[in-house]
Amino acid sequence: MTEASDYIAFTRALSAAEGQPQTACEALFDLTVRTLGAKLFTLMSFDFTTRLAERFYSNMPDAYPVSGTKPVEASDWTRQVLDERQIFVANDIESIAQVFGDHELIRSLGCEAVVNIPIVIGGAVAGTINCLHEAGFYTPQRLKTAEALKLPAAACFLLRERRTSV
Repeated sequence: MTEASDYIAFTRALSAAEGQPQTACEALFDLTVRTLGAKLFTLMSFDFTTRLAERFYSNMPDAYPVSGTKPVEASDWTRQVLDERQIFVANDIESIAQVFGDHELIRSLGCEAVVNIPIVIGGAVAGTINCLHEAGFYTPQRLKTAEALKLPAAACFLLRERRTSV
């Protein structure tokens, strides 16, 4: 469960970020590892006008680089996460394979469970936190912590948006 000290460390790091989105994202990654757990952690933004997604942070940039955009295709995943704003969880590689075409890469990194957390700002999904770990890792108890990451993530998304719009 998330402790007040976890948030205090995050807010201090966010304050020290001095307008640097990368620093804020690293602080969010640290908070996520301490509270929810993640071997692989990425942040994706979504543009509903252009229907494009962009990965703007990755703790494993060799496997999941921060570069370019990709189209957002209609699927059960987009309906659940982007339209209905619900957390998506899959706790085995078979379930991941039904949704993500890169399931072999995911497995090769020692990950067989995923949780995608939609970040809603101003009534719209700005993007997602994507956490991956070993099979069966994202239990109902851990998913309570996933909900608690939404506000810190929103701060990171807003900082990034502010930085890219200047």
